[in-house]
Amino acid sequence: MTQTALTIGKFAASAGVSVETVRFYQRKGLLKIPGSEGGVRRYGTEALRKLKFIRKAQEAGFMLSEIKELIQLDSSQDHERAYQLAMHRLEALEQKISDMQQARDSLKQLASDCACGGKTKPCAILAAFD
Repeated sequence: MTQTALTIGKFAASAGVSVETVRFYQRKGLLKIPGSEGGVRRYGTEALRKLKFIRKAQEAGFMLSEIKELIQLDSSQDHERAYQLAMHRLEALEQKISDMQQARDSLKQLASDCACGGKTKPCAILAAFD
């Protein structure tokens, strides 16, 4: 079997995803369902390139709706819009990191307060959520 005629199992494995992930991407409109040859669907090199593109974009933090747009931008070579999407995603990730650092700092403080309380005082962690 050549690289241009992969079954769904080999197609998924080539990109490091599961068959169910491939089907999920197809349901979301990110990947096309190929025609079948002898009752078996075969995936070509362009489909594999697109699957790897999707996977790498997800690793970079893009949401599926943004990845769908990036795929369209890849075809049209709209570099400016791709840059705008990347900067928007970067800002969202920076905010998420900031929020998580704030949550970590709050939890550290609660844990510190709790460690000092012992069994004679109310639990600082449980009291904080009342």
